[in-house]
Amino acid sequence: MRFPDIKTPPPGPRASALVDVDHARVSPSYTRVYPLVADKGEGLWIRDPDGNTFLDFTAGIAVCTTGHCHPRVVKAIKEQAERLLHMSGTDFYYPSQIALAAKLSQLAPGNGSNKVYFGNSGAEAVEAAFKLARWYTRRELNIAFFGAFHGRTMGALSLTASKAIQKKHYNPLVPGITHIPYAYCYRCPYNMCYPECGIECVRWIEDFLFRSTMPPEEVAAIFVEPIQGEGGYIVPPPEFHVELHKLAQKYGILYVADEVQSGMGRTGTMLAMQHFGVVPDIIALAKGIASGMPLGAMVARSDIMVWEAGSHASTFGGNPVSCSAALATIELLEEELMENATVRGEALMAGLREIQKSMECIGDVRGKGLMVGIELVKNRETKERASDWRNETIQKAFQRGLLLLGCGENVIRFCPALTVTADEIEVCLSILEEILREVTG
Repeated sequence: MRFPDIKTPPPGPRASALVDVDHARVSPSYTRVYPLVADKGEGLWIRDPDGNTFLDFTAGIAVCTTGHCHPRVVKAIKEQAERLLHMSGTDFYYPSQIALAAKLSQLAPGNGSNKVYFGNSGAEAVEAAFKLARWYTRRELNIAFFGAFHGRTMGALSLTASKAIQKKHYNPLVPGITHIPYAYCYRCPYNMCYPECGIECVRWIEDFLFRSTMPPEEVAAIFVEPIQGEGGYIVPPPEFHVELHKLAQKYGILYVADEVQSGMGRTGTMLAMQHFGVVPDIIALAKGIASGMPLGAMVARSDIMVWEAGSHASTFGGNPVSCSAALATIELLEEELMENATVRGEALMAGLREIQKSMECIGDVRGKGLMVGIELVKNRETKERASDWRNETIQKAFQRGLLLLGCGENVIRFCPALTVTADEIEVCLSILEEILREVTG
């Protein structure tokens, strides 16, 4: 069993020197939770310039699906880089981009009659979906959810409702977007209990929103994460997407699934929406799609993606190296990694629930596959958020060689590479439990 190896308290002298240059020369707008300087990666392990080795349960924020530098992905990148780096996929044709579009069209739920737009990131995928929804429906209004994170470009940011700092000084944003509560059963915004609630969070839209301020025939799309990511790894009840999708269909509203964090095998299925049995009209993909190479994709039904040439494009979108990495990634997902995500995810949640039995600070354990979160609270009855405990736990974990990240106000997320082993989960759980006991006294 392999454990983290901390040779010098991080950041060590070499890492600290690099951090100093970063602070002097790189935009201060980036969010650096702790001073990790990533120098080399392999599987779930990251090494810094001082020789410290960390167990990574962030996967580069759910990006390195196949682990750091998977040999098959690296091989695909090298082979493509030796052939061609760039020629602009919006003006010419790439074999790897065409092959990936065909594959994604086939993988997306539905009858396989889909088309794909390529960009470089999740924000670009959402931005493209936002524009396509407007173009196709000729409607100006949209619905999104509190807690949602869809990106930081102006359109995607307008749909986002995660943290106020992300919008500070950027108003006015794109108009016509109404945010509503997500299906957050642990903290129901309607003060109701599932399943007796009858999925009030969907019923409310038609009973109140559409009757009072938002004509449904003017709504272009509902933008929704199958499982809310930055909002706190919130898994909605099974009926939520089913009922919300029915409502969208009733009024001719497009159903846009933001699968940027939840997609590409992370939950044990290629797309998280498959757990709910709903076929979206448009899907946004990125993060885990290319194992760390920059790539975003917007997949839509062919009858929706009928915008004309010049309506939207991206010089670097669908880069041949990134597309080759994505094809190798998908092969690995289909062969073994989605199954591993299911098995290891169940083991991870079982281990966290075992810790929860003796630790009052863990109010909720939730997730699908390897998209797992624990909500820390001061008191299980009042559910007072323990944001300080969450933050301290993440910092202490870094010092001991375990890389974690938060989401929401008081949630620790676990999104390791889908190659994670049973031993690596055990190491993570043992370090976490030890730290939680220290932090909570």
